[in-house]
Amino acid sequence: MAPDFIELVKDFRFEAAHYLPNVPEGHKCRRMHGHSFRGEIAVRGRVDPTTGWLVDFADLKRMVDPIVSRLDHYVLNEVEGLENPTSERIAVWIWEQLIGNLTQLHRITIEETCSSRCHYFGPEA
Repeated sequence: MAPDFIELVKDFRFEAAHYLPNVPEGHKCRRMHGHSFRGEIAVRGRVDPTTGWLVDFADLKRMVDPIVSRLDHYVLNEVEGLENPTSERIAVWIWEQLIGNLTQLHRITIEETCSSRCHYFGPEA
């Protein structure tokens, strides 16, 4: 019997301010403002028949916590690589921080409001 294929998701949250410098003058997002960001790291793969899991949730937390610490209560525009911190750019930036140590990475989700989110599935092959 082949191991089960699953998706595992770990949530994270951070508070941060940003502004979008490349939107037109007068756009509300060009002004400094803040969000209570919510995110998800999703990994996909086969369940290890010995451990019974794909990845230990504690390992996912250990990987994402230092990244969240670089964002939480900061102005995102001041973080190297996030000079234009749209949800899309934040998702790509987080992916780039994780992919070297998390080969099963499937998706990064960034939610900046309760009704607006971005899903990033990695660079196209």
